[in-house]
Amino acid sequence: MDLFSSPPPLAPPTSEEDRLLWLRLLRSHRVGPTTFYRLLHEHGSAAAALEALPKVAADAGVRKYNLFPESQARRELAAGKRAGARLICHSDRHYPASLREIPDAPPLLWARGDLELPARPMIAIVGARNASSLGLRMATRLAATLAEAGLAIASGLARGVDTAAHKASLASGTVAVVAGGVDVVYPSENARLMGDIAEGGLILSEMPPGLKPQARHFPKRNRIISGIARAVVVVEAGARSGSLITARGALDQGREVMAVPGHPLDARASGCNMLIRDGALLVRGADDVLEALGEMPLARSERQITAPPVASETGAPGRRTLRDTNALHQEILSRLGPAPIAEDQLARDLSLPARYLSEGLTSLELDGQITRQPGGLVLKTA
Repeated sequence: MDLFSSPPPLAPPTSEEDRLLWLRLLRSHRVGPTTFYRLLHEHGSAAAALEALPKVAADAGVRKYNLFPESQARRELAAGKRAGARLICHSDRHYPASLREIPDAPPLLWARGDLELPARPMIAIVGARNASSLGLRMATRLAATLAEAGLAIASGLARGVDTAAHKASLASGTVAVVAGGVDVVYPSENARLMGDIAEGGLILSEMPPGLKPQARHFPKRNRIISGIARAVVVVEAGARSGSLITARGALDQGREVMAVPGHPLDARASGCNMLIRDGALLVRGADDVLEALGEMPLARSERQITAPPVASETGAPGRRTLRDTNALHQEILSRLGPAPIAEDQLARDLSLPARYLSEGLTSLELDGQITRQPGGLVLKTA
């Protein structure tokens, strides 16, 4: 817990040694962003703040206070350099200007990739990890169209909606804010995507390089996602999802919150529907986002974007084992909800020939897990 409230820092570090002192101060026990800024404000420099910190801690009732060792700070700097990352301070030119505005902005950020990307206007797209086929298509279309309009797309590199948004905007500019170190792949299946973003986009984290993410890190990560963006668009989110934490943080930061509506019986849409009920802007497509931001809507842009298929873990079918069949069934069910979807679209989303998908659907229909409707539509049985 922080010991103080926080005014902004007075001056940026002017040398590598100053950066080292900033890092030592921030990594010292019980020093979060607000304490960091208060100490820097009161003592004028990180060196003076470090010198005063043991007495400050003692006055606050903390006994045997130890500063973050210089050797560990140097190891972190060396690890960042090995990862090809740069340490960005709060007052550096490359620090995201909009993030500077939030009260608990990270004093330091590790960054891998294009440091100029945060200078562009940015939209955050977040949502369910277990997104439906419709949700993934919507995230892909939104990200691709908004990127085409010149906006950078920010998300959290999680499974589902985040992954779809990053992939769709990779060529135009995408920013991944991660909960662990900028060199730590999470989830593991996004290793290639993370590498692509490091090459053509930007990866940000306030955590030390090499740190594996833990549950408590994700809410802190979420405030950065909303903090670097002009608006947050939620595409599928459960009533207790991390995406709603991002949305609430965005509201606290004065950001616009938008949500894509979903079927009332689909639990993955309950969070979005709650946001809309409580005043979030309803999003039907990219034009709604651009209009809310005061940008010119894109004529016919939605019709020009074709959502690329989402890769299936089951791969192209051949001679299937029982394990393969069960995996296919789970993949199909994960993409379905109460809202009907066309079988041919589902086949494209899963990268499967229609006849193999039909076999899987027939089996699930016999088990009572899905319902087929006229016109080639299918939905998950309630």
